[in-house]
Amino acid sequence: MNKNNCKYKLTEFSPGAGCGCKISPKELEQILSGANAKTSQNTNGKYIKFPNLLVGNESKDDAAVYDLGNGEALISTTDFFTPIVDDPFDFGRIAATNAISDIYAMGGKPTLAIAILGWPLSKLPVEVASEVVAGARTVCDLANIPLAGGHSIDIADPIFGLAVNGLIKTKNIKRNDRAIAGCKLLLTKPLGVGIITTAQKRSLASVDDVKLAIEQMTTLNNIGSELSELSCVRAMTDVTGFGLLGHLLEMCEGSNVNAIVDFKKVPIIKSIEKYLELKTIPGGTKRNWNSYGHKITKDISEVQKNILCDPQTSGGLLIAVDDGDNEFKQILQILKQYNLCIDICEFGRLEERKNEDEVYIKVTDQVPGKF
Repeated sequence: MNKNNCKYKLTEFSPGAGCGCKISPKELEQILSGANAKTSQNTNGKYIKFPNLLVGNESKDDAAVYDLGNGEALISTTDFFTPIVDDPFDFGRIAATNAISDIYAMGGKPTLAIAILGWPLSKLPVEVASEVVAGARTVCDLANIPLAGGHSIDIADPIFGLAVNGLIKTKNIKRNDRAIAGCKLLLTKPLGVGIITTAQKRSLASVDDVKLAIEQMTTLNNIGSELSELSCVRAMTDVTGFGLLGHLLEMCEGSNVNAIVDFKKVPIIKSIEKYLELKTIPGGTKRNWNSYGHKITKDISEVQKNILCDPQTSGGLLIAVDDGDNEFKQILQILKQYNLCIDICEFGRLEERKNEDEVYIKVTDQVPGKF
């Protein structure tokens, strides 16, 4: 970034941190209650149907998907948030990586991005905003897509993100509600960035840990495009503001299954323990637990709760893999090509749900045979 902009700490202007400022799952469900993107009622009281809309808001998926009628589908998404780091260039990189991830999480390839910028011109100079956009452009270059324009407003708090379009073969779409009992659960990035960025905001995080978190948040989830070709990948989503448990719960509810999470196998950033002792827990962690904690096993510890509900920004892909398929070996090979180790990524599995009153997710220190 421009050295002249180092005097501005963007997190001081941020009421929330990255995806941690998302509306809670419980409140979002209330906002969207009754909404159905596949039908709309016009002023004459008649319903308009949209048969080409393959994925709307009914599945709580990562993006909308529209059938183009030629064997391909358009994926469309948007994502933006307040600063999660102090450096404007890195803020732009993280926000762009996070937004593009929604395309990869559906199995698609991004094609085009436009920017969403809200900037407090009375508090922060335009040069700082320019650094944010420059950071986003470097990520778009890595994803081989143009940052083709956008929209900006003068607003009280800085926000930035992208609206992104992508393409996918219709047969390869990866939704979050197509998992089945017996699937293994994989995660492509370790948890803990919410805890570290909260520590940074309180000036308690080490330089090395902040660097590690930024590196993780700016790593593209482009492995998703390759995984879409494999039929053994039954469901996929990215882990962001609702934490691992929140996004896994969406997968369980949509697929009508339960999950068992072996906490000892969940990938976690190694330095997290010291920050838990410092109690640098994001406010979003509590909001997440209050939204869905009643659907999680009751004997979960505070440490487990603070890590598994930690709001991630630009987190990894949560993948449900049918390990009865011979293609599972191909996943291992792809993970190795992307420097992702399967030994630390496989952390649980999905189980049949016998009745609606069952706990959706059970957290253990060792995966048992059954609930």
